[in-house]
Amino acid sequence: MLLILALIVSALLSALLITTLKPLLVRYALARPNARSSHRIPTPQGGGIAILAATILVAAVLLVWLGMPLGTFLIVAVASILLGLVGAVDDIRPLPAAPRLLLQLLAVAAVVLVADFRIFPEIVPLSLERAILILGGVWFVNLVNFMDGLDWITVAEMVPITAFIAIAGAAGLLPVPAALTATALCGALLGFAPFNKPVARLFLGDVGSLPIGLLVGWMLLQLAGSGALAAALLLPLYYLMDATITLLRRLARGEKVWEAHRSHFYQKATDNGFSALSVSGRVLALNIELAILAAVTIQWPSILVQGASLVAGVILVGLMLRRFSRPHPEIVR
Repeated sequence: MLLILALIVSALLSALLITTLKPLLVRYALARPNARSSHRIPTPQGGGIAILAATILVAAVLLVWLGMPLGTFLIVAVASILLGLVGAVDDIRPLPAAPRLLLQLLAVAAVVLVADFRIFPEIVPLSLERAILILGGVWFVNLVNFMDGLDWITVAEMVPITAFIAIAGAAGLLPVPAALTATALCGALLGFAPFNKPVARLFLGDVGSLPIGLLVGWMLLQLAGSGALAAALLLPLYYLMDATITLLRRLARGEKVWEAHRSHFYQKATDNGFSALSVSGRVLALNIELAILAAVTIQWPSILVQGASLVAGVILVGLMLRRFSRPHPEIVR
């Protein structure tokens, strides 16, 4: 019941904040279309302000009400707010890559260094494990930002992930702070969804995508720390594969990978005749399938089941990427 309350309150608070802030966003934070955009008319961005505020406020109030210690949560919340501020500035006036990356490193390092569990076997030195997790966390934060380029796609990706983590927390598999934060973030995204549905009247903005990447990365880290590493990899597998394959292809072509582009598979899909709603709907369906595979790895945690589930997840995502890379069937006919 507490999780349901958190979901509802966060959704309502997010929608209320968006309604209140939207006139200011229209005035000061318009995203104007360019050659790399998926939208065609100037559209306000900055919906992430409401999502971040609703998530942290609802989770904090409930944790205080439950009498839970706030130490780790406060560090995660402050790091998320830092990235939100970086994103807000970048939405209005793009920041140079170097300081933006440095601040992301600081935020991710703060979250990783407070973890009191191990992910890799003990034979891996703790310092090496933390370095890998920090670099991986920075990549995850950025890929969430890169992938937020289409109406509803972040909702389609992150609602199944946060819902899964909330349910896992309710089953006692995760700490209460992670479960409550996941529930609050899921609700905040649902409150944002009506404003972002195709054709979107409001975008998330870097002010939302960067801290969402950090918060979800922290939740997945908690999931992996509970022994469910395969599930933590399966849940965001579509984003991981789309963004990573795209990055490697751009590096192979000698492109400047820090510059905006339209090379992601979901962007190719819209170029190939898929509607934004069709792409996001397919991503949502795929993420539900990945969540089922993640649940299988938790229910039957043998190495064989985990390996088979990961292979199945890679195949499912690969088939989706292949479909996005080809013209829509109606265009072919």
